[in-house]
Amino acid sequence: MYYKYFITLLCLVTTLWSQSLRVGFWNVENLFDLEDDPTTRDEEFALGGRKNVTQDIYDLKLKNCSFILADLNADVLGLCEVENYFVLDELNRAYVDRDYKIIHYDSPDSRGIDNALLYDPSVFEVITSKPIQNKLPSGKFTRDILYVKGKYKEHTLHIYVNHWPSNYGGKEQAIPKRRVTARLLANEVAEVISNDPDAEILLIGDFNEDPTDENVRILQSVNMSSMMAPMMGRPKIGTYVDRGKDLFLDQIIVSSGLNDTAGLVAYGAEILDKPKYRQQEGKYAHYPFRFWAGNKLLGGYSDHLAVYVEIRKVSE
Repeated sequence: MYYKYFITLLCLVTTLWSQSLRVGFWNVENLFDLEDDPTTRDEEFALGGRKNVTQDIYDLKLKNCSFILADLNADVLGLCEVENYFVLDELNRAYVDRDYKIIHYDSPDSRGIDNALLYDPSVFEVITSKPIQNKLPSGKFTRDILYVKGKYKEHTLHIYVNHWPSNYGGKEQAIPKRRVTARLLANEVAEVISNDPDAEILLIGDFNEDPTDENVRILQSVNMSSMMAPMMGRPKIGTYVDRGKDLFLDQIIVSSGLNDTAGLVAYGAEILDKPKYRQQEGKYAHYPFRFWAGNKLLGGYSDHLAVYVEIRKVSE
């Protein structure tokens, strides 16, 4: 009799514990449409541009992106390097297993790339969203940080989707740009925490730095910690490869409110790392299997691997 009750209780606990909100992030590597927008530097991806993109190539890009979305199977998914709402809607149509709602704002990035959030409204309720403008030391604006406030199982979750300035043009020039971005984000997080010290906050994105780099560490001042940090140092693990070195540019960073034992808890951050998403031979074996290498079509997925985390409700 006791054994039967134990099994019933175990099944109940397992069922409750298995219910979670999966939040993912992926840098899609230049998801552009075929139109040349005269206000941005997108012409290389347009018809007649130097990449010689065709409708078939564009369709292949959407198809390959949909494979990543299927493997992630995220309830909420942050994306970066998307050009506009149109390509997001096209991607949503290409991925047939879910019908996401889309949050997107056009940012003032010179290449026209933006951050976005896809979410399943049957699982996650969006309360509000906004773009956070990011002005660099030069006075120019780069891509916005996307803020989304929502609810999961009656708990408020604050999500920030990031794509920090890259090292294009030189690392020494890029570090101050990322410092401004990190401080902007830290100030936004601090404001939320000032109203709710136990706020459950999730930062996702391509930070273009490792968890131990100086600008990411600025976020520690507002009690944020990277879930990717424990993975560092393991052989052949990372979300990006540069000159043969594995890096953790794509991160999931959580507040202390998501690290406690009440309300919502983040656990089990993972990299979507399957053999098909890495090159398997040649000079660039182990590198993420990207779609483009310069103007050469490789036909892969992205130069970044996707990441995800489970958010679960625990007892109050």
